[in-house]
Formats: sequence, structure tokens, C-alpha cells
Amino acid sequence: MSPEVPDDVRNDVAAMRNAVLFEGAERRRRLTRFWLLLGLSSVIAASGVVANSSATVIGAMIVAPMMLPIQGISLSTVLADGVNLVRSIVLVVLGALASIAVGFVVGLLVSEPVVAATDPEVASRVSPDLIDLVAALATGAVGAVALVRSDISDTLPGVAIAISLVPPLTVVGLTLQSGAPAQAAGALLLFLTNVAAILATGIVILAVYGARPSPGDVDTGRPIKRRNAFVVIGAMVVIVAIPLGIASVRLAVQTARQSSIRTVAQSWAQSTGWNLVSVTTANGTYLVRVTGAPPVPATDTLEARLEKAGVDPSGIQVDLVPSYTVDLRTPSP
Repeated sequence: MSPEVPDDVRNDVAAMRNAVLFEGAERRRRLTRFWLLLGLSSVIAASGVVANSSATVIGAMIVAPMMLPIQGISLSTVLADGVNLVRSIVLVVLGALASIAVGFVVGLLVSEPVVAATDPEVASRVSPDLIDLVAALATGAVGAVALVRSDISDTLPGVAIAISLVPPLTVVGLTLQSGAPAQAAGALLLFLTNVAAILATGIVILAVYGARPSPGDVDTGRPIKRRNAFVVIGAMVVIVAIPLGIASVRLAVQTARQSSIRTVAQSWAQSTGWNLVSVTTANGTYLVRVTGAPPVPATDTLEARLEKAGVDPSGIQVDLVPSYTVDLRTPSP
């Protein structure tokens, strides 16, 4: 006797198909809803990025429908449904291009360039690393489980917020319009990372829950070879993991060097009677900013201390900012 299936598990493939696939009598209506919400969420996301408003960007994440066709790819792969697989892929590609275009157009309406140096919302989306992939895998897993289990479907708004899809695409358009193709590539990598994570975890979880076509399902047309699809999606994860790993290593090296520079600069500044303000990094250059009362101290000793600590002084700039104190409460002579 087979074990009883829990009521909270959606073994009904038809219900899952209805949740993420664009087919049947409701196909036209679902497509209209998809494009309407995608357009509006792209405008909201681009506006939120330009205005540096995290709340607005989060609102765009909740409205965005991009996760549906991505999950549709996972379900179609598990069901070997070639027609809906192609349909879902086309929706993802065209939807991504549409969001990029919206971001580009919004960028035309802004007088100043929208780049990482001036906009924290852009900066947070143009330098993904392995942590972003790990977070995307976990979030994609929650979304896949929510698809097959009705008792946790209420978590979908949280999944939409955690798995950023439309905002990185609008950042691609904004940074392209601002003449920063490298930053656009970083934002696109973040989007592809999230897509690969959703696909990988979705396929695994759907397979674990035993999703498979049944005789009563909609005609799937020409079936696909699931093994080939699995290989392609696995390759996607590996491909995005390589640049993310390189970025993670670069960030770790940069953080370690910045910490060493901070320690030496802090000691040097105190010995001269000045104060260390900050140690920042931009375009591979480390900027040490110190301030204090005149006269301006010589930096020869700082360079010597850096070399003694095993830090190469090349690529380090020191910004010396003299400070003056005027007591307005003291009467003039």
C-alpha cells in the first residue's frame, strides 16, 4: 500500500501548470497581465534606482512577474514539455530586453549619469559575488517549494523581494545610457545569476516532489530530452559561478589590503597629531583621507611604514585636508 500524500503537497501537475505556464483558454489574459505588470514594475524599479529609494525598488520587486516564466522553464523541463519550454524562454528573453529598454529610456530623462559612484542602488547591483549566488539558490528553493506546497505559498512576496530580477535589468539600461558598459555587465550578471539559481533549484525540488506529466495534462506537443536540458541549466550555474568566484577573490584581496592600509595609516596619523577620516577604494586606487591642524605632515614616514608592513604603496593616494578651528564666541580685538 502506497503512503498517503499530505494534503499540503500539490501533486496535481495541472495546478502547477496553471500557476506558471501561459497556456489554455486563459493564455491571452495571462500574457496581457504579464506584460502590463512587467512594464509597470520596470518603470517603478528604474524610478526607484534613479531616486535612490530602496522602498520604491522593493515595491517594484513585489509587482514584477518575471519569476513566473522562469519557474515555467523549470516545470516544462521536468515535464519534458517542449512547447511551453520554448514559450517560457521567449518570455524571459523578451521580458529582460523590455526591462532594459525601460531603464534606458528613464535614463534619458535624467540630467546626471546614473552610475555606481553616485547612486547606492546601482552600486549594490553591479558587483555580484558568490554570496549573491548562494542567496539566490536559497531563495529560488523557497520559490520552488511554494509552487508545490500550498501551505507556504504566502511566502511568495518575500521571495519576490529577495530574488531581484527586474531592478538589475533596469540598472543595465540606466548604466548603458550613462556610458558605463562595465557596470551594465555586472548588473546583467546579477540577473543571470538569479535566473540560473531559480532554474537549478526549481528543477531539483520539482523532481524531488515527483512532478511528472499525467494522462489528463494538456498536450505538451513534441517532448524534449530532459537530460539535455538538465545539462544546459547545470552549465549555466557553472558559467555564472566562475566570474562570481573571481569577483569574490578580488574583493577578499581588496578588503584585506584596505584593512592593512587602515591600520598603518591610523598609527601614522596619530603620530603626527592628525586623524584618519577614511580609507576607500575606487577603480583599483586606495584613497587615504586624513585631516588635522597645519602644518601638513610629510608622507615619507607613511610610505616607509606601509613598506615595513608589507603593503605596496603604489596605487595609494593620500588626501591631506588641513582643518582650522574658529571660536565664534571669542570677541574680536
